[in-house]
Amino acid sequence: MSRARVARRIAAAAAYGGGGIGLLGGVAAVLVLTEVSLAKRVVGGSEAAPPRADGRYGFAFARRTGQPPLRLAFLGDSTAAGQGVHRPSQTPGALLASGLAAVAERPVDLRNVALPGAQSSDLERQVTLVLDDPEQLPDVCVIMIGANDVTRRMPPAQSVRLLSEAVRRLRERGCEVVVGTCPDLGTLEPVYQPLRWIARRLSRQLAAAQTIGVVEQGGRTVSLGDLLGPEFAANPRELFGPDNYHPSAEGYATAAMAVLPTLCASLGLWPEEAPETRDEGILPVATAAAEAAAEGGTEVTAARGPWARLLRRHRPTEPTPTEGPVPAPSPPPVTH
Repeated sequence: MSRARVARRIAAAAAYGGGGIGLLGGVAAVLVLTEVSLAKRVVGGSEAAPPRADGRYGFAFARRTGQPPLRLAFLGDSTAAGQGVHRPSQTPGALLASGLAAVAERPVDLRNVALPGAQSSDLERQVTLVLDDPEQLPDVCVIMIGANDVTRRMPPAQSVRLLSEAVRRLRERGCEVVVGTCPDLGTLEPVYQPLRWIARRLSRQLAAAQTIGVVEQGGRTVSLGDLLGPEFAANPRELFGPDNYHPSAEGYATAAMAVLPTLCASLGLWPEEAPETRDEGILPVATAAAEAAAEGGTEVTAARGPWARLLRRHRPTEPTPTEGPVPAPSPPPVTH
């Protein structure tokens, strides 16, 4: 069965409340669990809390232009939180906040509620956190989620349903949403065959199904799976962190810069017909989702009806934060 058909089946099951669609047979599942247990002992994983990068970026633009800050929220798992690096400026949230500030020439207030180890089931709590203050709603939200759903065997239809619901809630409150879909778990250096092949297949199938669910709710997706695959394979020591699981600073920069054009485009700050953008045209959403899952850095956004637009954008160079995060000023107290 093609990846597009599998993704459509998962997304359909998610829409109708199903959760039992499995992607592997019983024997294969036992094999995966055995291999995963072995891989976890080799891979390890960082127990250190990720650095806090919340605050204001591009602060100088406020003095120069007098424009109010854009509000950027980050949701998801350890990748969204930036686990594995040591400085706030190395996290994907800080990199994207700096890049967005530079493109918009406005300050950007970053709030990151991502939780290391989170599955899609935690998105309900995270969305509630970013929507808790009607006066401080984010202009745009970035979600990175899915790896823990695969490794902890969450039914893919349930995973997609939870993500779709999160996107729907954010869109209903006027927030733009960009989702970095499930990364390719087959790139982990200590993971061997046959788990590597199975992990890659499961990751890409979930990424494609996530894309369908997100686009149908009015969000945009950027495929992270194959984006890091070749680069991680060629430079594992540079792009993986010390725990051999989370990206290094260079790995996070690679992922963040793939998301930046889509993040800016969602706010009307990036030309859709930029010379460096390769427009692959209007495709059925399931076909666009499957193609995006196979090539990292590919954007999918809604077109009309059951159709989606597939874009392959040129990745900009990494923005270097010239200033800290500056703690964002607290809103004035509300008096009754």
